[in-house]
Amino acid sequence: VQLVESGGGLVQPGGSLRLSCAASGFTFSSYWMYWVRQAPGKGLEWVSRIDTGGGVTGYTDSVKGRFTISRDNAKNTLYLQMNSLKPEDTALYYCARDDRRTWYSGSYSSRGQGTQVTVSS
Repeated sequence: VQLVESGGGLVQPGGSLRLSCAASGFTFSSYWMYWVRQAPGKGLEWVSRIDTGGGVTGYTDSVKGRFTISRDNAKNTLYLQMNSLKPEDTALYYCARDDRRTWYSGSYSSRGQGTQVTVSS
């Protein structure tokens, strides 16, 4: 399993970023996928999830209405469009794969190295 995130950077409050995650080494279209983040000095926080076909999504309350998760199974790529960014969104963002093929389990032990998002003026 290989997951490689990209697209992070420094952005001003209110700005936007689009994260990407290139997946390889497994059948991407068969797994639920997640975005999770870790802020400085804090634990891992679940941000968003998407089902195998891209039709079912979920978000933690703090990002609802601002972030959109999507996937392109033909390109084996997961995305996170982040709008109206806030300083509290500053974190290392990881994409992660569900531990269970096809069905949702809510656990994800495989994740990438992460991409840093910093929201600051």
